[in-house]
Amino acid sequence: MARAALLLFFALVASAPSFAEAPVLRFGLASNAVTLDPRFATDAASTRINRLLYEHLVDFNAQFQPMSALASWIVIDPKRYRFFLASDRAPFHNGARLSAEDVKATYDYILDPDNASPHRGALEMIDRIEVRDEDTLDFILSKPDALFPGRLVVGILPRAEIEAGRRFNREPLGSGRFEFVSWPVEDRLRIRRRSDGLLVDFVRVPKPNVRVLKLVRGELDMIQGDLPQEIVGWLEGRQEVEVTKARGTTFAYIGFNMEDSVVGNVDVRRAVAHAIDRDAIIRYVLGGSARPASAILTPDHWAGNPELPAIGYDPERARVLLRMAGYGDGNEPRIVYKTSSDPFRVRLATIIQDQLAKIGIRVELRTYDWGTFYGDIKAGNFQMYTLAWVGIKMPDIFRYVLHSKSIPPAGANRGRYMDAAADQLIEQAESEASLDDQARYYRELQALVLRELPYVPLWYEDQVFAARRHIRGYEVEADGSYDGLFHVRVSQNSGS
Repeated sequence: MARAALLLFFALVASAPSFAEAPVLRFGLASNAVTLDPRFATDAASTRINRLLYEHLVDFNAQFQPMSALASWIVIDPKRYRFFLASDRAPFHNGARLSAEDVKATYDYILDPDNASPHRGALEMIDRIEVRDEDTLDFILSKPDALFPGRLVVGILPRAEIEAGRRFNREPLGSGRFEFVSWPVEDRLRIRRRSDGLLVDFVRVPKPNVRVLKLVRGELDMIQGDLPQEIVGWLEGRQEVEVTKARGTTFAYIGFNMEDSVVGNVDVRRAVAHAIDRDAIIRYVLGGSARPASAILTPDHWAGNPELPAIGYDPERARVLLRMAGYGDGNEPRIVYKTSSDPFRVRLATIIQDQLAKIGIRVELRTYDWGTFYGDIKAGNFQMYTLAWVGIKMPDIFRYVLHSKSIPPAGANRGRYMDAAADQLIEQAESEASLDDQARYYRELQALVLRELPYVPLWYEDQVFAARRHIRGYEVEADGSYDGLFHVRVSQNSGS
């Protein structure tokens, strides 16, 4: 028996994949991940990398409808959903089996107000979670919610490590197809693909021209997003790389502090909206790699509003609106405009600053490193800023960013938008069982928001990916995720 066991051991060792020669792919990013704890991740880089490290209960198909990921589900009644964990689910990266208790512990942590998770507001309809057995659990809601399964997209953490106080933000432990390796310095994060040992280094290179030059010289293998169009055009003419584009859903916008005496005035916000020449920016700065937006959701989303009017470029109307707000010669409004120090974002901000100056708004532009900038936005320390929402699939985004109960840390209503009519439309939509009825309320909400402009919609950005020619199989996703890394491969005949 002992001899047989020994032979089996050697057979398993011999057949196990060797990661000693696994390649390293260097993925250039404009900004670092802020946290590798999915309970707190809200920025694009963190969210995208966490999708690689953690498994989540539910995902979405191409039509933005929820689909099974780690679990399938049935509706016991409108306020009870039963989830069944997949029998072939992967264990956590430390070898521990992922169970229903881990799911409960993850969501219980988020729901505890003392933990200040920014995702709590989108999940507050959960009354309690009951574990039935190792593979099954029930979510009991305080009120019916037809969209509920689509809310369960937070990566699952191990209960034992949660209770031990593990610092997941820097020491992640999930069950995803990639595992954490190291984060030795702020600008370099390494993960490993579990199936074959492929290593991916996320390397922060803030300046897009430097990022592109490193790609061309072979110091990076791939880059995605945050590239000025002239650089994209130059890359498309290079033999060393291949450029891929996909229509995107990333929503760029201008945000305002609604408690501010200047931008809190709706006529000032409307003036800003009409002063910006979106079409010119899209054509000459973005190279046509975007489309104008009137709302967070794209018009082809099931809850989108294709009948929303476009925001016209009308400088004269903008000047009239400023006069209606009480401003004029010798009494120009002054606005501090914050953005990140990414060169492309600074360029866009400078163009917007110039366009606002032409209608009589004096804009002071302030740029910060990403961490400082994003910290100020989350803290409400701003008057006006530009940012983008990425990967929006669920209309629950409206509660998260617009409801009066979603002021941080309960959500991302960073501009302190407080409107009873908007709250009521959100709540009415959430109370409907029919998606058609929900869509009707969400469309009415989007029309209201377009009138009041707590944010000014700019455009939906396309996704641009560029890689060395030995990189194969990376599919660009509309939401800008890094899911293409699940299947990317390195050609053995690249010669690079």
